[in-house]
Amino acid sequence: MNKNTAGQRVLSLVLLVAGIVLLAAALIMDFSGSQNALRGPMLIIGIVAFFIGLYLFPTLKHHRQIVYVIFLFPLLFTFAVTVIIPLLLGICYSFTDWTGIRFTQIVGLQNYVAMFKDPAFIWSILITFIFVIMNMILVNVVAFLLALLCTSGMRGVGFFRASYFLPNLIGGIVLGYIWQFVFSNVLINITKISWLVQTKTALLAIVIVYLWQYAGYIMLIYVTGLTQIPGDVLEAAKIDGANSSQTLFQVKIPMLASTFTICTFLTLTSAFKQFDVNMALTNGTGSVPNFMGSYLSNGTQMLALNIYNTAIAKNSYALGQAKAVLFFIILACVSLIQVRISNKREVEL
Repeated sequence: MNKNTAGQRVLSLVLLVAGIVLLAAALIMDFSGSQNALRGPMLIIGIVAFFIGLYLFPTLKHHRQIVYVIFLFPLLFTFAVTVIIPLLLGICYSFTDWTGIRFTQIVGLQNYVAMFKDPAFIWSILITFIFVIMNMILVNVVAFLLALLCTSGMRGVGFFRASYFLPNLIGGIVLGYIWQFVFSNVLINITKISWLVQTKTALLAIVIVYLWQYAGYIMLIYVTGLTQIPGDVLEAAKIDGANSSQTLFQVKIPMLASTFTICTFLTLTSAFKQFDVNMALTNGTGSVPNFMGSYLSNGTQMLALNIYNTAIAKNSYALGQAKAVLFFIILACVSLIQVRISNKREVEL
């Protein structure tokens, strides 16, 4: 072993030991409730020193993999802090009497039992599924038709693409209040119907606003898929005598199978998580005269808004967290089923 290698090893060992000591000291100070201002700097310096020591260690096996981990660490650490750890803590809090700040006891399945006894929550699940199904169909059909229009070679195609995509740039809260004015002050004078009072028309209003906002975004994905279809394939279909409809259904749509998978997944997850437009447009209002023996005044309150109102408006954080856990399970299962079915369909096509 030469002097350079020995010196590098000593330096790496010093950095490793220093990093571990600083990390341990910072964590001990944090868990003990110390208000020392050096906790944060010690934690950061300890992490940096530890990884630099790993990087400099000369004879360590799998050195390249360690380097990869070092460069990925900021992203992995951020993902763990913002997603994984809150998810695990949320699952734990759902079994307690958590108040948003602390909990005093573990209540087991009490929050989950109370959740399923709430007619408003069961209705929010039902209406969310109705909303998701309607939007998955309408958004994808309208977006695909707009994509066909924008790839048809007509004049001003750039203007139309930008115009269709523009509503997606408007925030959901602002969009909801704009359309609330339209439904309450414009359409009511034309149709003589109060759109945002009855559950059926209010849900239809939310669907219209969501379709207007999201179809342009999905359209761009379909446009990308259509423009990536090889020209020689379309030319061969034309030479074989295929007309426009035959080319569409027998050539273009089968070749867009992966694009359909992406678009249906995006519309599925986005519709399930609908919150801002729902809150700004109707705030969940809408009468349901008799559901599970109860009169509901929040007939358009979908699942995300129900969870928000439970935790924030009613100050029931543990119950709201239990609902959020169920929401996560539903969304994960439905998404996995949809992707599996779509991938199987891709293979068949």
